[in-house]
Amino acid sequence: MKKIVFAVLLIVLIGCGTKKQIPDVSKVQVTLSTQHFEQDFFAMDTTQIDTSIQQLFNKYPVFMVDFLQNILASNPQPDSIMQNVKLFTSAYHNVYIASQQTFGNFNDVENEIKQGFKFVKHYFPNYKLPTQLVTYIGPWDAMFMLSNNANGSGIMRDENILGIGLQLSMGSNFPVYQDGAIQALYPAFISKKFDKKYIASNALNVIIDDLYNARTLGKPLVEQMIEAGKRLYLLDAFLPNTPDSIKTGYTQAQLNGCIKNEANIWNFFITNDLLFVNEPTIIKDYMTEAPNTPALGNESPGFIGKFVGWQIVKKWMQKNEKKSLNDLLNTSSKEIFETSKYKP
Repeated sequence: MKKIVFAVLLIVLIGCGTKKQIPDVSKVQVTLSTQHFEQDFFAMDTTQIDTSIQQLFNKYPVFMVDFLQNILASNPQPDSIMQNVKLFTSAYHNVYIASQQTFGNFNDVENEIKQGFKFVKHYFPNYKLPTQLVTYIGPWDAMFMLSNNANGSGIMRDENILGIGLQLSMGSNFPVYQDGAIQALYPAFISKKFDKKYIASNALNVIIDDLYNARTLGKPLVEQMIEAGKRLYLLDAFLPNTPDSIKTGYTQAQLNGCIKNEANIWNFFITNDLLFVNEPTIIKDYMTEAPNTPALGNESPGFIGKFVGWQIVKKWMQKNEKKSLNDLLNTSSKEIFETSKYKP
């Protein structure tokens, strides 16, 4: 297979399709507030742990259940819960202190998420959005983060609440991320995105998870690309002012390389007869997070399939200007591929 050269450019290429006009959502009404669970949690009086835990239940009746069961993975027995809480507050106290220095002001993050929610409401007026953000500190190995959140964002949803794990947004240079045990859980190509600037994108991706059930099971590679492209198209619509590098998770150099080599990338999939493959081991090379796409060279991004799918979806939407986002979601990936006539 011939590799594509992803040159590191010194200029920012605009490319990546023509941006649609951004709608005015200033009058869209969205209710959103933030509670800082981690501040109340680490302020507990551990000499009166049972009383302190009950006070947290009173203030956070829904999130406290999630925190104990899904994040701390505590045994439901009271003695086990109290022991777990004591051990966790002691072990993660320094992480909590560091988080308060990093997130001295959470208003900018809340405002960015709220603005994204306005766009969600604009495009999907009947969709029920969360009304509360709850920040917290959780353990590095929380199983819900390792299993449900492939990118380890630490963001979870429960009805009207979005829980945001600050421990996974401390900045890519946070010393703990360099520890060997943590890198075994979150390699550098994942932890490079553990930054405050990715929180809104991660939060809106959780909304997209709820809004749209991607249909990938048993689908060939090109259709799985388009399903991922639908998600990126939605994310772009919800966060139109957020850099594409944040939304894709690529570095700016990787994104520039994709834009410059769009035709070559498409030709690679065609000449190697990859578009209609169904083998999971092959599909994985192009549809999962990774340091790069080996067949395309070290400078290429991993999960390059979402970039290709995004371009196909944009082409289809440009040809169907009267189609809504809901129409896009309800159109099969097969039909989008066949009618887009994508050819960069």
